[in-house]
Amino acid sequence: MLATRIRPRRRTAVALATAAVLAGLTVPAMTTTTATATTTAATTATAAGYDDAYYDGAAGKSGEALKDALHTIISDQTELSYSAVWDALKVTDQDPGNSSNVILLYSGISRSKSLNGGDTGDWNREHVWAKSHGDFGTSTGPGTDIHHLRAEDVRVNSIRGNKDFDDGGSGFTDGGGSLTDSDSFEPRDAVKGDVARMIFYMAVRYEGTDGWPDLEVNGQVNNGSNPYMGKLAVLKAWHQEDPPDAFEQRRNDVIHDSYQHNRNPFIDHPEWVESIW
Repeated sequence: MLATRIRPRRRTAVALATAAVLAGLTVPAMTTTTATATTTAATTATAAGYDDAYYDGAAGKSGEALKDALHTIISDQTELSYSAVWDALKVTDQDPGNSSNVILLYSGISRSKSLNGGDTGDWNREHVWAKSHGDFGTSTGPGTDIHHLRAEDVRVNSIRGNKDFDDGGSGFTDGGGSLTDSDSFEPRDAVKGDVARMIFYMAVRYEGTDGWPDLEVNGQVNNGSNPYMGKLAVLKAWHQEDPPDAFEQRRNDVIHDSYQHNRNPFIDHPEWVESIW
C-alpha cells in the first residue's frame, strides 16, 4: 500500500501552469502512434520553476559535499509497493496529448493505460537503473522508486535487459530510434537526458546507508550484478544534449506532490551534474 502524509505544496506558478496545460490536453484514443510532439513542443525546464527552499541544505555546496547534502534531502520520501507502481506510472507517464494513454520511454509510442501487463503488446515497469545492478530486485526501495521506473513495451524492455548505457548499436522493431548491441543500450534522442538524470538520481539517493547497495555511476559497460551503471562520460553528454523538458518537469512534480514526496534534483538543477561528476 502507498503510505500517505500531508506536506506543504512547493510548486511555483510556473510548474502549476505547466501541469495544468498538460493535464488539459485530450485527443481521441490511440495505441500505437509515436508521440514525437512530446519533446518537440515541450519547453525547457529551469531551476527557477521550483521553490528552492526544498534544497536549502545544499546551498553553497559542491562536489562530494553537495552529493551528501542531496542524498539527505531526497532520502526523505514515501516508499511505494511494487504493485502500487502500476497506478503511479499511469499518472506520471501520461501522454500529454491523450489522458487515456502513457508514453513508452524508449520507443516513444503512446499506448493505452489499460494495456499494462506481461504479454506481447502490453507495457510493463522498466527499471532504468537495471535492478540486477546491485541485485535489489523489486523490493520496496530502489526496486520501486518511480523516479527511475518508466512505462515500456514488454518486448523492448526485454531487448534493453540489464545493459549499461552507451552510444552505438543497431535499431530494432518499435525502438523509436533507440539502438542496442551486445553490451549496451542507447535510448532515442528525445529521452537521452531523461535516462541520464534518472541514473544520476539513483546514484545519489542510494548510498549504502539504509540497507540498500551503494549505487555508483562508472566509466564502463558490462557491470553485471555490481552496483554500478555506465558509461559516465556518455551519460553526462546526454544530459547536456537533452536538457529537462516540460514532460520531465511535470513528472518530477507529480512524483513529489502525489507519490514519493521527493524530487530528482538534476531536473531542477541540471548544473549539479557537473559539480558532482
